Amino acid sequence: MRLFDDTEFFSSGTGGKKTFEVPDADLLLIDNFFSKEESDYYYNTLLSQTQWHEYEIPMYDKIVTAPRMVSWYRDNKLDEYKPNPNWPLELLTIRQRVENETHIRFNAVLLNLYRNGKDGVGWHSDKTVSSNKNMNIASVTFGETRMFRLRHKFRKEIPQIEIPLHHGTFLLMAGTTNSFWQHQVPKTSREVLPRINLTFRRVMS
Repeated sequence: MRLFDDTEFFSSGTGGKKTFEVPDADLLLIDNFFSKEESDYYYNTLLSQTQWHEYEIPMYDKIVTAPRMVSWYRDNKLDEYKPNPNWPLELLTIRQRVENETHIRFNAVLLNLYRNGKDGVGWHSDKTVSSNKNMNIASVTFGETRMFRLRHKFRKEIPQIEIPLHHGTFLLMAGTTNSFWQHQVPKTSREVLPRINLTFRRVMS
């Protein structure tokens, strides 16, 4: 896996801040949420220092290895809001920037590593518990630009949304978005470099 020269190839996007006017969703996109220099640093640091691991998922009538690698951090206690020594400093710094923007407190983050175009994730909504059905999900991307798609679960007449998530981009899926919409990152036949995606959320005990 290539590392430190990759950052010269990454696009930071030029879209600025955008709010999507779609039913049953609160979607906010910010390109260049992190500067090119910050994004390069976080990409290289997280790619090389995170303890990435594969995991298995059920698919139809068998168990398969998911086409991506992951890592997971969460605070020890739901209501104990102080630096957790298990979190790397970089993740704590990124979380603080995200919370300053959203005014939402997050206590967990799922890191996904898409190593190449063969890695992706199919249509899904993030799993929640009943008391946290309308989960706010704050997403930060470092690395290769990949297409992020959303589709309404029930209203097929609503067109799908396609959002290219660039190096340093921030996306907030808030309110009822996770309840009414599914999302995916499709695989691609193009030769692409690694992408790291962080999804901050508030998980319940």
